[in-house]
Amino acid sequence: MIQRIQTVYLLIVTGLLITAMCLPMGYFTDTMGEHSFKALGIELNGAYESTWGLFCILLLSTIVAVATIFLYKNRMLQIRMTIFNSLLLVGYYIAFLAFYFALKNDANMFRVGWALCLPLVSIILNILAVRAIGRDEVMVKAADRLR
Repeated sequence: MIQRIQTVYLLIVTGLLITAMCLPMGYFTDTMGEHSFKALGIELNGAYESTWGLFCILLLSTIVAVATIFLYKNRMLQIRMTIFNSLLLVGYYIAFLAFYFALKNDANMFRVGWALCLPLVSIILNILAVRAIGRDEVMVKAADRLR
């Protein structure tokens, strides 16, 4: 069952989350110039502000996505882990908003980077994976009933 479509979805989720960890989520612009807001932190006005919580959420979500691929023998646990992964990514956006409002000043303007939408795409792919895993579970139960 490892060659199913949900494996492809979860592999794409893993790639997107690794990409989101590496690329800037946005840019703060002030009189000193443009500062990139990455998952590990941002340097504003000569001080480095750490946002390691965002990096940890993305790393944990990536690990959960990879681990979920290998749970193909226990489909209900695979569904639960995929839903948990989606909830982690929703928590990522909540944490991002908290860091955004904590770091934003009146002098700063914020420009969103395209890497900020990658966890949202991952949530959509997680939903598609849950649907595919559910279809497999229904198909297996139907085959067991026929025996």
